[in-house]
Amino acid sequence: MTRIAAVHGTLAPHRYTQRDITDMVARTCLPPGADRRVLDRLHENAQVRTRHTVLPLERYGELDGLGAANDVFITAATNMGAEVVRGALRTAGLRPTDVDLLMFTSVTGVAAPSIDARLVGRLGLRPDVKRLPVFGLGCVAGAAGVARLHDYLLGRPDHVAVLLSVELCSLTFQRNDTRPANLVATALFGDGAAAVVAVGGNAARAAGPEVVATRSRMYPETEHLMGWDIRSSGFGVVLDAAIPDVVRRHLKGDVEGFLEEHGLKPKDVAHWVCHPGGPKVLEAVSEVLSLPDGALDVTWRSLANVGNLSSSSVLHVLRDTLEQKCPEPGTPGLLLAMGPGFCCELVLLRW
Repeated sequence: MTRIAAVHGTLAPHRYTQRDITDMVARTCLPPGADRRVLDRLHENAQVRTRHTVLPLERYGELDGLGAANDVFITAATNMGAEVVRGALRTAGLRPTDVDLLMFTSVTGVAAPSIDARLVGRLGLRPDVKRLPVFGLGCVAGAAGVARLHDYLLGRPDHVAVLLSVELCSLTFQRNDTRPANLVATALFGDGAAAVVAVGGNAARAAGPEVVATRSRMYPETEHLMGWDIRSSGFGVVLDAAIPDVVRRHLKGDVEGFLEEHGLKPKDVAHWVCHPGGPKVLEAVSEVLSLPDGALDVTWRSLANVGNLSSSSVLHVLRDTLEQKCPEPGTPGLLLAMGPGFCCELVLLRW
């Protein structure tokens, strides 16, 4: 079995209260003198207390178009990516030259050479390291990335694979854009990065949980619900209010069917490692799966403390879960996230 050897996360350098960010959004997104009561209500209802941004708040009004934001992304993603990969390898007791595959995912910036390519020499990875840059999975990419590492390691059980996620969501906030989707995004999303080190079944035993199985699920005729409208001003968010309803309609059957294949029911899952998509999505997850009180506490705390970090978020929740008291051997956990497509990714874990 694939085993998770380490998870390391970091946050962008500038930390602000939700009120600070709300005031910045009012200045950059609303017309002068506009009524900001809707904006204030959206930000209050997000249940986010603090967030981290890659730039000081006063700099966001100066970003002029996609190119300027993307230049910031490349520099910061390279620096933050190097930090979290080094930290994860150090925790796992591995060297950069031990890495056989580096998978990089982000949906908040683009680069060619890709960020993973820029890190090979900087981190001292082998010249023959396999690289896999992935764009477009969005919030689901943390869970999907762990699943694809598992797919790779099943065929190469002697190898070490690393997933790197860097998401600088604040760079996608659109100036002078009063659409509800943009205002909701400015209420939820923050900036962070995370790296996961996974080892194959023949590698040295690691302390983390095993990946038992994975499941991908696409939902028909939902492509319009989430994604980007890419324009000269940058990445304009597409975020449909119907997303919680899609969760209610599909998630229960997918989760129960997946667990049943392994002789489990939702009540048997001891650790729910859930992506913090937002209050309405988390409420829908708890409702349809009939989760007990406290099952998503780690996820709710992450949402409150740092917001939604897109693909990095579920990896931060995984790290925080691993830092809790080690459960009994054989205890099951389920890592899950949803994202553009609209789609869901499930990863069954066992301690």
